[in-house]
Amino acid sequence: MTCEHPIKKFSCWFEEAKKSEPELPEAMSVSTVSADGQPSSRMVLMKSYDQEGFVFFTNLESRKGNEIYSTPKAALLFYWKSLKRQVRIEGQIFPVSDEEADAYFASRPRGSQIGAWASDQSRPMNDESDLEQSVASHTAKFADSPIKRPPFWSGLRLKPQELEFWQDRCFRLHLREVYRLKENKWNKTLLYP
Repeated sequence: MTCEHPIKKFSCWFEEAKKSEPELPEAMSVSTVSADGQPSSRMVLMKSYDQEGFVFFTNLESRKGNEIYSTPKAALLFYWKSLKRQVRIEGQIFPVSDEEADAYFASRPRGSQIGAWASDQSRPMNDESDLEQSVASHTAKFADSPIKRPPFWSGLRLKPQELEFWQDRCFRLHLREVYRLKENKWNKTLLYP
């Protein structure tokens, strides 16, 4: 498979990372910015990707959800230490369809489904017993019935406008290839390290 298209190149690198990374090659940093310009980053798991973008799921009322709502752009960063590679991705964020979010939520372990309901993500709590009580309450509430996706929990897709592939080289002379989308065409540029 040729790896010249940036999504194909990402796929090639990701397949190699799945073989060489000891754990969670799908882990990525998501960086967002608040309405007043304060950036923040956190690690999440990429759940899928294709020509349309890179998908992750979250509580939409969390800090990241609120920041994306106010400024629907983000940056992703994959770092695969075993391969000495990183991929930086920047673009706009769009919600996934309700059908896609429902299907993914239904595939999650029951404990993770309850956790989505139980956690007021990013909001203060008095102590850990608050979370434990919320989990116990939601476990009892749902008993043995199927658990529907919370209305405040869904998926987000970053549609890339730019991807940078970084490969470590000796003497810090790293290879940096940047693909930028312009008028529906990807243009490749090499950058000095």
